[in-house]
Amino acid sequence: MAKEENKLEKIVSLVKRRGFIFQGSEIYGGLAGIYDYGPLGTELRHNIKQYFWDKFIAEREDVYGMSAAILMPKRVWEASGHTELFTDPLVECKICHERVRADQPEAIAGHENTHKKEKGKMAWSESKVFNLLVETKLGASEKSATEAYLRGEITQGVHVNFKNILDSMHPKLPFGIGQIGKAFRNEITPRDFLFRQREFEQMELQYYIKPDEKTGKEQFEYWKNFALDWYYGLGFKKENLRLRQHAENERAHYAKDAWDIEYYTPFAGWKEACGIHHRGDWDLKRHSEYSGEDLSYYDDETKERFIPWDIECSGGVDRAVLFVLSEAFTEDEMNGEARIYLRLLPKIAPVKVAVFPLLKNKPDLVFKAKEVYGVLKKKIPQMMFDDNGNIGKRYRRQDEIGTPWCVTIDFQTLEDSTITVRDRDSGKQERKNIDGLDKYFEEMLR
Repeated sequence: MAKEENKLEKIVSLVKRRGFIFQGSEIYGGLAGIYDYGPLGTELRHNIKQYFWDKFIAEREDVYGMSAAILMPKRVWEASGHTELFTDPLVECKICHERVRADQPEAIAGHENTHKKEKGKMAWSESKVFNLLVETKLGASEKSATEAYLRGEITQGVHVNFKNILDSMHPKLPFGIGQIGKAFRNEITPRDFLFRQREFEQMELQYYIKPDEKTGKEQFEYWKNFALDWYYGLGFKKENLRLRQHAENERAHYAKDAWDIEYYTPFAGWKEACGIHHRGDWDLKRHSEYSGEDLSYYDDETKERFIPWDIECSGGVDRAVLFVLSEAFTEDEMNGEARIYLRLLPKIAPVKVAVFPLLKNKPDLVFKAKEVYGVLKKKIPQMMFDDNGNIGKRYRRQDEIGTPWCVTIDFQTLEDSTITVRDRDSGKQERKNIDGLDKYFEEMLR
């Protein structure tokens, strides 16, 4: 597949212009790898997270939801291996002293391109190990302050609550615990917009099973395919997703086996969207050892006590947003004019239906349009009313934000209570009765 280098620039321009995503603290110069979500980006992100919650948690009888704290004591990260092993190789430019990842040739090349005049003299330090955890201290006194970290992954919040879930919910194996939440990594070289950030959000499932090789293989295969199907449900073409197994020297310290669901980005090739990891008993065993708490499971039927194995599905919310935008970003021509639109699935589009009066200076049309908007809003919360500019410009705005349908109230509406419904992808319009319009869109959204 051919790369389209400028597509990312087009996406970044569109999402800022239309209120999806902004550079964090932009008026103060911004922070690298930090982004703020505007009104439409927040809705898109919410819809993706809700879809994850529904499929991985709410619709299942064997999975419990939770929300763990962001701040966790240092001992947690010693037990998980992060203080020792959560590292990247770092090199420092001897000219300007900027640091980049030693294992990212593109970062090194990009830095050298910004110093073309000095390129002949370019020199790098020897590679060093750099820990990605973000450290802080809690408490008013320097002497008594507690060392803590902003969590580098949301996973550990589930494992340290394993006993609490057992004692409060009394689940039977196999069972899962799912959550969505923020994580923080002091990335050396944040890059590719939302792909590699310092503050980001994860959606994860930890699924606990009996420690048995046959069961482990079956569950691992099941969750690989379940997660892949979930990503297809976001509207990705089959050729743009793939499963790739990690080589032995590529696996994380906790992994018995590991696969990635990768998405083909037009601007950077294949990139990880989600990891499916067989974590074995690494986490629960380590937290039992470091905390002194018994995190074993007692099987009432077999009268056995053991540390369960864990199968993990871990995906980035922000990466899902980026990849969805990349997949949906479309350039075509309509009625002899070039246009850009987001071909988003209706279930994740930030606005489902936009309602327009044909003319904003005609009170009867505006009144009727607001009446129709009010009726639809009760059934479809993600709506927009727009009377700014001519009707063509309004259609183009809604196309750019991915709104599947536009409803226009015109003079015929005042005569026979019909409106026009315009389809985003084809531009086709058809007349519908106002009566039953809410049911029509509810059915379309299914």
